[in-house]
Amino acid sequence: MTRPADLPIRVKFFGLMSLLLIALLLASGLFIYNRQKEFVVRFAVDNARSFATTVIETREYMSSVVRDEPEQNYNLVPQVVATQVAKRVTQNSKFYLRQVSLRYRNPSNKPDAYETKQLQYFINNPNAEVYSIVQSGDISLFRYLQPMRATASCLECHGSYETAPDFVKKRFPPGHYSYNYKVGEVIGAVSVSIPVKDLYAQLGANLKLDLLFRAMVYVIVILVMGFIMSRQILNPIKLLSERMIAVTRTGNFKDKLPQKTNDEIGMLIGSFNEMMDELSSRTVQSKEADERYRRFIEVAASAVITFLKDGKIVIANQKAESLFGRSRQELLGESIFSFLEDGAALKDRLSTQTEFRDEASRQIVNGSGGKRTEVEMVLSVSRTDREPMFTAILRERRG
Repeated sequence: MTRPADLPIRVKFFGLMSLLLIALLLASGLFIYNRQKEFVVRFAVDNARSFATTVIETREYMSSVVRDEPEQNYNLVPQVVATQVAKRVTQNSKFYLRQVSLRYRNPSNKPDAYETKQLQYFINNPNAEVYSIVQSGDISLFRYLQPMRATASCLECHGSYETAPDFVKKRFPPGHYSYNYKVGEVIGAVSVSIPVKDLYAQLGANLKLDLLFRAMVYVIVILVMGFIMSRQILNPIKLLSERMIAVTRTGNFKDKLPQKTNDEIGMLIGSFNEMMDELSSRTVQSKEADERYRRFIEVAASAVITFLKDGKIVIANQKAESLFGRSRQELLGESIFSFLEDGAALKDRLSTQTEFRDEASRQIVNGSGGKRTEVEMVLSVSRTDREPMFTAILRERRG
């Protein structure tokens, strides 16, 4: 299974950017949702306050201007007028509005448990307003209540029984709890409610549109960044990597990469081209040096063998072919230690030494057909980039 660290940079870039996009969308979505949720609540409070104020002002106005009209037309009772105004004001909205009181006359104005609790709170806090989201069965409701305080005109019907109009006395006998209010006392409240699902319906639509827009912006940004990154960084690096692999396989240092810019990537490509020129020059010099060395050992009067630390023969001249009784092709790759009678000791000495010096010793060469030749071997060492390389000059001893 491929490790994440081994994936191509392009895949890792788009993968990380995609994860970042998702994280940003979730974070921004949560932020936007909470912000719009607060906005929707403020919107609901402002509308509910406006509706409640309209009802209260209508009721107070009717209380101050009507005289005997309600006795002839019950629909002109301030509370009735305010209720009808509330219905008209909210008829084109999802808001539901009504008047409630702990000492109600109309059964439709009887408060529920939540309204009762708030009305009791208003007794000691007549200037307050309350709102919250409450659960009513399976439905969540936004609820708002604003208290109504008794004015002097209200006491014409809600003062003492004796001063109340006849049509009120006929409906509500002495001792009824709707009498005996005082000026400034909380007489009831305007209750406004709306289902939360209706309140947040537009919020969900707005949130989806906003997230969709943000996602499109993020995707466009990632695509543009990906295009720029691929064109300016990834593609040049990939081309550079492929060229280095090709150089390793073929040893061809002549093909250069086009340097289109002078930024960091352009400087990297320029440095690579300079390195290729230097390697090409050094390779030519090395080949020329090898060729000169081969020509030198070919004209040498003695057998010359060049081998690695493990004994592997890499260069042999014609004299060495005669001495060992094998062709050059047969000698290359063979171990020089196998041809020397004292080869095992030489092998052990070279494998354990860390510092090498030129030395001379007598050796017996086991050639083909059992031929044994005594030689004087001069061993010299030269350092390469990776390991030492040894050159043995074998002079046959005479007499």
